[in-house]
Amino acid sequence: MTSPTATSLANRLLVALPSLHDPNFARSVTLLCQHDGDGAMGVVVNRVSEYTLGEVFRQMGIASDDEALQARVVLAGGPVHPERGFVIHDGDGEWDSSLEIGDGLRLTTSRDVLEAMARGEGPAQATVALGCAGWGSGQLEQELVEDSWLMVPVREQVLFELPLPQRWQAAAGSIGVDLVNFAGQSG
Repeated sequence: MTSPTATSLANRLLVALPSLHDPNFARSVTLLCQHDGDGAMGVVVNRVSEYTLGEVFRQMGIASDDEALQARVVLAGGPVHPERGFVIHDGDGEWDSSLEIGDGLRLTTSRDVLEAMARGEGPAQATVALGCAGWGSGQLEQELVEDSWLMVPVREQVLFELPLPQRWQAAAGSIGVDLVNFAGQSG
């Protein structure tokens, strides 16, 4: 994976506006991880999957004695590659396949980060998701023009600390937007 370019929109949160009715993204918050001339890739950070981290560990043959870690929910990161794991994390750990998103935030897709987490040696803050979101060349830019998304700065609290149901409003609120009072369409 490569680092984002200077003109990249990566390292921002995309907050679905009420006018976005696609069931994959309605009321979603997506960390935009990569953006370039070929398109964009992100991970939805406020949708729960049907799995816990313990179930993922068992399916991958990874042992862990940490019951709290095993009980953590795994997110539904998006409709693309729903079988593939994505770990959003902080820190400078050296993992086999990592993308620097920006400001100390990384996305890792390799098994070694999960193994380190299971041993208690992983990143201090991490969110695990299955699947991602993808946009073709120019598609995200068009959706931004159509007012489908609100783009806001990344807040670690939104990624790692807030309960999932609070993330949508909190992300928009970080720039003073109250989505509860936001019109579903313009006229």
